[in-house]
Amino acid sequence: MTAPWADWNHILKLDPDKDLPDDVTYGDLLATGTDAIEIGGTMGMTEENMAAVIEACAEHDVPLYQEPSDPSVVVEDDALDGYLIPTVFNAGSPFWITGAHKEWVRIDGDLDWDRTWTEAYIVMNPDADVAVLTEADCEISAEDVASYATVAERMFGQEIVYVEYSGMYGDVDVVEAASNAVSESTLFYGGGIHDYDSAHRMATHADVIVVGNLAHDEGVDAVRETVEAANDA
Repeated sequence: MTAPWADWNHILKLDPDKDLPDDVTYGDLLATGTDAIEIGGTMGMTEENMAAVIEACAEHDVPLYQEPSDPSVVVEDDALDGYLIPTVFNAGSPFWITGAHKEWVRIDGDLDWDRTWTEAYIVMNPDADVAVLTEADCEISAEDVASYATVAERMFGQEIVYVEYSGMYGDVDVVEAASNAVSESTLFYGGGIHDYDSAHRMATHADVIVVGNLAHDEGVDAVRETVEAANDA
């Protein structure tokens, strides 16, 4: 069966702990042409604020996924198309590679496996909340990133490899190296995309670009520009 993200170019990632700009609604953002919505964040996540954003997005006809940061914030809602679960390959703490996942299975032994996938994260911005939380080793080369991507695809069978620069624009050479390293996995890129050009540049190497902070900081027109760039790349 073809993976849902096989035909995606753009994901809009919404953080339940962040406000939207004045006069912008979730409906406005979902109408930008993005291929999917991912709801998640690192800090300030609760089951309640996750559920509120899911409910606000559920009435719109855009694929909707939750990316829970830990088992305690997982929302069971039929409106979700599924769950995208990060596993941080360059984490310093094994909890963020398999530990949190084990806890989720222990707490809820009846997971909906047909709607649950993992994302092989390679975290690259040492100042990002996700890097601090997971104790990620971000001082790695393009060759290291390519090797992690290969391990994710070939050894661990990961369908998604996610190069994450959360909070900063990444190194194009690093993303290109990751792209060249995978042949079957879908490469996601996220971090610092702020306009058409920055989106287009990364979308020429990544299969899917993920735009997050822009929605909360700039709003609809800025997000729509990145959708157009992803589709043009």
